[in-house]
Amino acid sequence: MIVFRYLTREILLTMSAVAGVLLLVIMGSRFIRYFTDAAQGELPLSALGTLMLYHMPSFLELVLPLSFFLAILLAYGQLYLNSEITVLVACGMSPNRLLRVTLLPAALIAILVGVCSLWLTPAGAANTERLIDEQQSQLDFSLLTPGRFQDFGSGRTAFTQSLNDDRSRMENVFISEQPTSDNGRTQQVITRAKGGYQTVDEETGSRFLVLTDGERYSVDPGSPVAEKLSFGSYAVRLAVDDTGEIDDDSELMSTPALIEQGDDDAMAQLQWRISMPLMIPILTLLALPLSRVNPRQGRFAKLLPALFLHISYLSLLLAAQDAISRGSLPASVGMWPIHVVYLLLGLILLRRDQTRGGR
Repeated sequence: MIVFRYLTREILLTMSAVAGVLLLVIMGSRFIRYFTDAAQGELPLSALGTLMLYHMPSFLELVLPLSFFLAILLAYGQLYLNSEITVLVACGMSPNRLLRVTLLPAALIAILVGVCSLWLTPAGAANTERLIDEQQSQLDFSLLTPGRFQDFGSGRTAFTQSLNDDRSRMENVFISEQPTSDNGRTQQVITRAKGGYQTVDEETGSRFLVLTDGERYSVDPGSPVAEKLSFGSYAVRLAVDDTGEIDDDSELMSTPALIEQGDDDAMAQLQWRISMPLMIPILTLLALPLSRVNPRQGRFAKLLPALFLHISYLSLLLAAQDAISRGSLPASVGMWPIHVVYLLLGLILLRRDQTRGGR
């Protein structure tokens, strides 16, 4: 039990350090991208934290398998350099028992990755898509920067000269839209008003921008006729409450929905989600023999070949997912041969390492 706690602690501490660095890099890159969108007025700053939280399961899904793989290589490599594994074997710690001890934390990490892959990641992706679509389809005062023309999706561009102190009313508003007319042609609509404020219809949940004291010009390209409308109060619908709608993209669908749909794209996504936790025990079998290093080589001697092995494994899974979704690879075959090949490779390397260690 003491040996189990010691080895598990070494693996998990190393994995935490590696995962922390990888998460910092990935999250930093995604945060910079969202921050750029916020600076351009496409997203409110208040939504950045929520978006990063929604992305966290997908980050963990990719980072944890690689982190655990590298943790075994680095932790056990250090133990080999310090001759601690040699002492444990001399005291009766067989290679098979070392494998069983390592597979226990591997099972915990596989469960965590499975929860992220099968449940949290698609839920987070759906919420992210819904939040971004909502922000891009509505004109929210929190997105407005006075004195700038800003695109709010659906062919709509808005400008306001200033906002009042509590940001509840706009002054000197300009809105450009390109709606589709009844004959299917795209119109150019320009609306100018002295003021404006937002309101929400309690019955339908639709959001409206109410403009006051202005004019609305409508031009049909190619036509010499233009329409002008002067108004004291004019309401523009910005968004409809459609939070219950779910995108048909397989990445946004829940796992039960993928099973129910059953087409090639759904099966490709389903097998990818199952492959993420399945990689953990297979990578464990690969990492154990690769972690054995000669004290003269250093514990980083086999790190580069191991990384290439992991990259090839993940790349083949991605290629298989694409082939299944396109229908060029039968879903019944799918990604399973790839897992079998790397499982056999791990068993061969493990057997070879045990035979060499027993000499």
